[in-house]
Amino acid sequence: MERRRLNSSKLRSAGYDEKSQTLEIEFANGQVWQYGRVSPELWRRLLASPSPTSFFEDRIAEDYSGKRV
Repeated sequence: MERRRLNSSKLRSAGYDEKSQTLEIEFANGQVWQYGRVSPELWRRLLASPSPTSFFEDRIAEDYSGKRV
């Protein structure tokens, strides 16, 4: 999955597969986590967010279960 760089101190990059609705987040510490059933709209909002870390913590980490890959 191709990831895009994020302007964030805690998140290094994020990628999204629309077919499987899987969001992949690479953290600054090198860990990569995947979150399933994430809508394309939420993906677009993450990319457009002025604070990707806050958006991730408020809208994704709290509402979606992730798995480390």
